Amino acid sequence: MRILVVGGGTGGTIVANNLARRLAPEIRARKAWITMLSASDRHMYQPGLLYVAFGQMMPDELYRDQQSLLESSIDFHVDPVETFELDKNQVKTKSGALHAYDVLVIATGSRVMPKKIPGLEEGAETFYTEAGAVKLFKALREFEGGKVCIVVGVPHKCPIAPVEVTFSLHDYFKTRGIRDKVHIKYNYPINRIHSIENVAKWAQPEFDRMGVEYETLFNVEAVDVENKVVKSLEGSEDRYDLLISIPEHHGMDVIESNNLGPDGWIPTDRHKLTMEGHDNVYVVGDTTNLPVSKTGSAAHFEAEVIAENIASIVKIGTPVKDYDGKVYCFIEAGHDRATYAMFNYENPPDLKAANKSMHWFKMSYNKMYWASVRGLL
Repeated sequence: MRILVVGGGTGGTIVANNLARRLAPEIRARKAWITMLSASDRHMYQPGLLYVAFGQMMPDELYRDQQSLLESSIDFHVDPVETFELDKNQVKTKSGALHAYDVLVIATGSRVMPKKIPGLEEGAETFYTEAGAVKLFKALREFEGGKVCIVVGVPHKCPIAPVEVTFSLHDYFKTRGIRDKVHIKYNYPINRIHSIENVAKWAQPEFDRMGVEYETLFNVEAVDVENKVVKSLEGSEDRYDLLISIPEHHGMDVIESNNLGPDGWIPTDRHKLTMEGHDNVYVVGDTTNLPVSKTGSAAHFEAEVIAENIASIVKIGTPVKDYDGKVYCFIEAGHDRATYAMFNYENPPDLKAANKSMHWFKMSYNKMYWASVRGLL
């Protein structure tokens, strides 16, 4: 069986490594082959970008060589896919190569879309790219006081990020001794301060404690860069001295250009994790249109289900497991404290009080990620 994994992020890497170990006998007997196609020879630990934005990590700490993270039996190529020919069970890459498959795993990820909002790219700082995180850190270092506005587009990767950056800003300015000179305003697009109800209930009193102002039902329409005003579709306006954006995300352009899903999100069976209409095409991580958080943990849990099912198809001819929507998110809550949200399709998160031990668990995971993505945790 020819297994092709397109994308070398968290989901794709875990799927490939997990399969390489599960199918080791079949690979040795040349009954199974695993190929990975990626756009880059480097793998980024994306949650670390927030730490870069606050000077707690350096950009080079975020990367590992992709080949070094893969089992030796995986045939790895830096040659991004440009055309998906699903009816022919093959893809065509940038180099012009054709790769045929029996099973395809699409793990192409997502991208930020600040250009959708007039003025947002020019007027706002963000931490969703390496360059953006470094630029935000420099802006924060130079900031001596005034109004900091946080605005949020949906959907976006890591739904906890707006809350975490708010805590981080509070701590950062407090450490610098200028918190009393900074007014932090948090704007969120729905009628509570987070899309997950129990996260909103937990975060609101924390915001009150920190003296963070918040406004809900604030969907960004445009940014007046010259006058430093951000305007909402609902008609309100906010003046700012520093604007921080969690921009709207889309799936990758190759998904849109191949008409695999609106805005780059592939219609995916919520339990089987197969693409609708294509039982031999699996979708993992940010690329899905599933009603779960676009996070590394969701990609991890999805990847384990996909790998187990593909391996069982090879061995016994049928999948054996369903995905239940499981997600686990750390939430940094300032003062070296953290909590977590764990939930699935049926059960909402039940947040506990933030504590130091969970913070250090989170900090440890920043290092353990590299073992996790190899499928060892």
